[in-house]
Amino acid sequence: MDTEALKETSLIIFDAIFSNRDEVELKGQLYPIRQTKSGLRNLTYSDIWFIEQNPHKDSRHAHMAREGHKILWGLSKRTYVLRVIDGKFTLLKPIK
Repeated sequence: MDTEALKETSLIIFDAIFSNRDEVELKGQLYPIRQTKSGLRNLTYSDIWFIEQNPHKDSRHAHMAREGHKILWGLSKRTYVLRVIDGKFTLLKPIK
């Protein structure tokens, strides 16, 4: 997936997760939004695991989430590859 398509997809998922929807449609297919045991909303799409920031951690991003910022991470092969903060997409690492 090229960077522009990844950005577009990430923003659609970000909107769905933070709108408390149960599922999201991507390329004509529905994907369920699940919750971890600790209640974090997440979704796997195209080998990327999208998950909201855990506000109960001891990190700068957790502190931001506690302040009301909406933060979504994308992980591929256990590596953080993208981040969306309040609707602003950032590619952290190229996806191989």
